[in-house]
Amino acid sequence: MRKYLVKIFLVLSLMGIFSGCATIPKGFLKPSENYLAHRQLQMRQYDTKDEKAIITSVAGVLQDLGFTLSESETDLGLVSAYKNADATNPAQITGAVMLDLVSAFFGSYANATAGCDKTQQVKASVVVKPSLDGPKVTVRVTFQRIVWNLSNQISRLETIKEPQIYQKFYESLSKSIFLEAQQI
Repeated sequence: MRKYLVKIFLVLSLMGIFSGCATIPKGFLKPSENYLAHRQLQMRQYDTKDEKAIITSVAGVLQDLGFTLSESETDLGLVSAYKNADATNPAQITGAVMLDLVSAFFGSYANATAGCDKTQQVKASVVVKPSLDGPKVTVRVTFQRIVWNLSNQISRLETIKEPQIYQKFYESLSKSIFLEAQQI
């Protein structure tokens, strides 16, 4: 029993010593250079205090864009939605087939086509909150996508940064808010 306790003490001591050696890399918490530009792309302010009307418009716009609502917490100002889509890329498949053919010619098999993108799920998360700049509401939307390959493994998980996607969302939202305000 005594040997057992000594072993446990040694293992815990070594774990403590080695965990103390870990350091945080420099710049770990520093945002990227284009962080502010991307954040401005994700946010808009509207001259109203009616958060619930904005959330209703957000939900309608997401549904109009083909998304399915997955969560909506009106009191917290949160709306989440997703959309499934095809992710196949003909150029990627052509390159993988060529790689498979070349590897087969040399007597091996790379199975590169298994890594080709197959499907994706685009997720939208919208936060609506009162602005600090007076009687306004701030809306922030982020779009992420998860891509699965032909082997049904996740091949990519990324934030979508294309400005046109955010512009289309906010153009549709502005129209919806205007129509709602005019009761059209």
